[in-house]
Amino acid sequence: MELVGSPLTATYAHPRSTPTKFLPAISTMASSYKNRFPYYPLPQSFSLPWMPSTYYKTAAINPTLAPFSKSSQGLAPSKMLPFVSNRTTLFTRYTPDDWYRSNLTNYKESETSWHNAERLRVDTSRMIQDKYQQTKKTQVENTKNLGERVNDIGFWKSELCRELDEMIGETNALTDMKKRLERALAETEAPLQVAQECLLHREKRMGIDLVHDDVEKQLFTEVDVIRSCQERMQRYLDKAKAQLASNRAAQHELERDLVNKQAAYRIDDKCHHLRNTSDGISYYRGVERVDATISVPESWAKFTDDNILRSQSERAASAKLRDNIENLLVVTANEMWRQFNGVNVAFTNRIAETADAKSKIQTHLAKTLQEIFQIEMNIEAIRKAIRDKGPPLKVAQTRLDERTRRPNVELCRDIAQLRLVNEVHEIDETIQSLQQRLRDAEHMLQMLVHAKSVLEHDLAVKANSLFIDQEKCMGMRKTFPSTARLVGYV
Repeated sequence: MELVGSPLTATYAHPRSTPTKFLPAISTMASSYKNRFPYYPLPQSFSLPWMPSTYYKTAAINPTLAPFSKSSQGLAPSKMLPFVSNRTTLFTRYTPDDWYRSNLTNYKESETSWHNAERLRVDTSRMIQDKYQQTKKTQVENTKNLGERVNDIGFWKSELCRELDEMIGETNALTDMKKRLERALAETEAPLQVAQECLLHREKRMGIDLVHDDVEKQLFTEVDVIRSCQERMQRYLDKAKAQLASNRAAQHELERDLVNKQAAYRIDDKCHHLRNTSDGISYYRGVERVDATISVPESWAKFTDDNILRSQSERAASAKLRDNIENLLVVTANEMWRQFNGVNVAFTNRIAETADAKSKIQTHLAKTLQEIFQIEMNIEAIRKAIRDKGPPLKVAQTRLDERTRRPNVELCRDIAQLRLVNEVHEIDETIQSLQQRLRDAEHMLQMLVHAKSVLEHDLAVKANSLFIDQEKCMGMRKTFPSTARLVGYV
């Protein structure tokens, strides 16, 4: 019993001869087979008028000739058989048995042809039905496969769209964060310049006030803190630029893959909806031999999955970098504010110390000036006292000189003489002591004048330092970027 769908080839059917070249040349095929009904050239025997040469066999009965008569030798051909009756009499072609056998043979061959034709028709009908069902089943399966393929492409397309939207959002967020970081980095230039100018102004201090005090230490620390913050910001700014480049590269791969998916989706969806009655279908001879595929379903899905995984990885790195930049901005702003306040406190303390020292110097200078005045008055009194001792000394010496002129024994060392001598010595000692005191007073006056000049110079130094710290430095440090500006919001 034969199975449906796999008919056996009939032994009586002879295969048709096929042309030696089934397809035209490649260069001419594209323009020759489109929109034309396929032309199958027939064998030469089928192009002639119909003749059942396959199933019909002519009876092979050769007539026997009569012996060649001598009377016909030497006669002309036109004179050998002058009458039909003579021809039929001389040449007998078939016998009645031959005639009956020929008819029987024709009958049998005709019946055999009928049976073979009937079997051929039945087998052909069954084959047509089987091939129709097989073709229909194959088309349904292919339509189903195309539908599944369209669903797969749609799934990956939706995944790509979702990931692309998230990547675009992440890239925009990182771009905004980079702009904030750039603004914050630009805001640090003004505090750094103020700190450096404060150091330059304090180099103009004079004398003993040119000291490496706590204010200068805090200013150096502020410069180091600001530069450290700038270095960290610049480092993270470079990281943000590199991460943005990576994000855009991943986004470009997603967009390119999405464009390819959209094109493939349109093509496969169009193929999925094509039917036998659809417009635009045509013959494309030899297209089944063209294999332009470059991937398999596993590599195709892995390609898109790798793109999505790469995008997710870059997006996670970008989000982490944004968090690090946010923390960096907060930390650097707090550090700079803390150091700024520390410098201001040091300035305030130093200004208070300088103002107190200036006040004390002014007090000492006032006392010194008063003492100089008193010493000058004392010197003048000593000089007057020395001048006042001149007349008594003159009187005593004049008395002694006059008494040297007493005659003879009158030159007596009496009490008056002794008293006059003692008076002269006393006045000389008084004058010498007054002169020594005058020299001491004058030396003290010089010391006071020197102290006065020192105090006045120190007062000028303190006034200069106070002006530098209080007016110039603190005048520049009245304003400092707010926290919102230091974190890049403004």
